[in-house]
Amino acid sequence: MPQPPAHESRTELVHRALRDYEGALVGYACSILGDPDRARDVVQDTFIRLWDQDPARISENLKPWLYTVCRNRALDVLRRHRRVVELDEMSLERQEETSPDPRESLANREATSEILRFVDRLPANQREVIRLKFQADLSYKEIAELTGLSVTNVGFLLHTALKRLRTLLEPSRPSLIP
Repeated sequence: MPQPPAHESRTELVHRALRDYEGALVGYACSILGDPDRARDVVQDTFIRLWDQDPARISENLKPWLYTVCRNRALDVLRRHRRVVELDEMSLERQEETSPDPRESLANREATSEILRFVDRLPANQREVIRLKFQADLSYKEIAELTGLSVTNVGFLLHTALKRLRTLLEPSRPSLIP
C-alpha cells in the first residue's frame, strides 16, 4: 500500500488516489453494476466526494475509504434502478493481458469464465468477499471495514467460498483454484 506524504494537500491526495486506484475502482464498480459507463460515473462521484474530505483524516486509510464510498454509491445506483446485475466476463476482458501468447490468453480467459460461472452460484456475501479479495486485492481487515463484517467472518466466508469452488470445479478442472 502506498504511503501518504506527511502533509498532503487535497489536490495531491486526489491525484494520488486517481493514479493508484482509479482503474481498480472502475473495475470493481463495473463488477457490481455490469455497466462500464455507470461504473465510471460512480468512480467519478467517489473522487468528487474525496475532494470534499479532509486529507489529514483520509490519507492513511485512503484505499478502504475509496472502496467503501465506491461500493455504497454503486449499491445506491442499483437500488435506484431496481436491478441486480451479476459479475460478467466484460470486467475480465478489461484487465490487462500478462501473456503475449494468444493460446495461453484464450486458455486463461476460458478458465476464468468457468470459475466465474461457479462464483455466480455462491451466496451473495461469499461472491462479495471473493470480489473484494481477488479483484480489488483488499486485505481481510479492509474487507471487514468495507462490509461491516468481522475479520474472522471475512476469513470464514473466503474459506467457505474457496472450498465450495474447489468442490464445484473438481470434476472439470481440479487445478483452477489454488
